[in-house]
Amino acid sequence: MPLETEEILQEDNKRRESLSQAEDLALKSAATYFGDEMVRWLGIHEKVLRAVPTELVELEARHMYEDFLYEKENGVYYHFEFESDSISESDLRRFREYEASTVRIYGAPVVTFVICSSKVKILRDRITDGINTYRVRLIRLKDEDADRVLEQIQKKGVGSLTRDDIIPLLLSPLMGGKGEQKERILKGIRLLKMGEDIFTKEDVRKMEAILYTFAVKFLDKQELGLIKEEMAMTILGQMIWDDAMEKGMEKGMEKGIEKGRKEESERYSRLILKLTEENKTDLLIKTASDPEYRETLYKEYGI
Repeated sequence: MPLETEEILQEDNKRRESLSQAEDLALKSAATYFGDEMVRWLGIHEKVLRAVPTELVELEARHMYEDFLYEKENGVYYHFEFESDSISESDLRRFREYEASTVRIYGAPVVTFVICSSKVKILRDRITDGINTYRVRLIRLKDEDADRVLEQIQKKGVGSLTRDDIIPLLLSPLMGGKGEQKERILKGIRLLKMGEDIFTKEDVRKMEAILYTFAVKFLDKQELGLIKEEMAMTILGQMIWDDAMEKGMEKGMEKGIEKGRKEESERYSRLILKLTEENKTDLLIKTASDPEYRETLYKEYGI
């Protein structure tokens, strides 16, 4: 294989791994902001008491990071893992290790749920080692019809969105259905605009940032351009506009404001892509919701 081809394939693999982490980040963010609503939508009806720390430190000083952990009112700890690929034996052994450590630390029973967005139809949910069989509760997002989900939310009408509607809306890009990813994300952005008077600006901005993260992962450059145009009319877009207004005012002319708006939009996009390329997808949502932190990153990357 020519060296150039090998280098291209290596870069492509790095990008796919980074975008896979972006999906995990978006799901973790949804779990962070809408924990009760997410587990209820997944068909788990026990009330969440609290989100539990997921960094488990063992005596050998080895860190294990679970994706999410909830203490439920029935005394059971519900452990969630997000997977975008098929589930391997290695994955199941890792989940079992997380679960065993959680049981030992908190002294309570643990159930592991694996939320999987892979297109693989038959997924592994158990593994047998010796006389012991370990199993997880599998939730396959491709079994949900995104077109039907978004249509039902749309039928509720302007201003009637609830927090329970948000989880399926945010997860729609990972579901099954005939609609294109671009259309799902566009519909999601437009539906979120219906909730701008219901939710706080900060929450809406975070929701929009989750959808934007999926857009960066799934869409090509041309499609992403359409998402940017739609984003210009959102709270997240207004944030970018406000930054541009400030820079345009510094230039002291209307033409400068318009130029500043375009430059700021491109600046934000370059930062998102830079963080994705460097596998720093855990910073994407914070970047969208924290203007001061975003400005710090601009300076750090010289953008």
